[in-house]
Amino acid sequence: MARKPKAQQRPPVTTTGTFRPEGGSAAAGRDRPVPVRQWPIVVVLTVVGVGLLVTALDAWRAGIVTVGVGLLIGAVLRAVMPEVGMLAVRSRFTDIVVMGVLGLVIVVLALASLPDPVIHLPFVGRLGSMVHSDGGGD
Repeated sequence: MARKPKAQQRPPVTTTGTFRPEGGSAAAGRDRPVPVRQWPIVVVLTVVGVGLLVTALDAWRAGIVTVGVGLLIGAVLRAVMPEVGMLAVRSRFTDIVVMGVLGLVIVVLALASLPDPVIHLPFVGRLGSMVHSDGGGD
């Protein structure tokens, strides 16, 4: 009795086990070029890139605040737009919380960092004294 050759198994045309995040479709129609379709992530990455460039040019506080603002812009876009393309990574709630909290923390810490803080947080002075203490030994 001859064995029947195994049929070649092809991968499915579409993935069935992983779902696209809510709002993960392109922000503009498929007839547009990719940067236009994915404009929300392009905006966020551009603002963050400008912030990193400003930081590299030695205006560190303004650059870091710009990076934080870029993340806050991403959180707002994710919250108000129904489709944001590649800006959607997880669920809408998770994306908004992660980008919002990280953006807010980055902005607040950049404004409160020494020297010459713009805002004063009570724990920053204590952190500075702990870091710069001589340990009291030798």
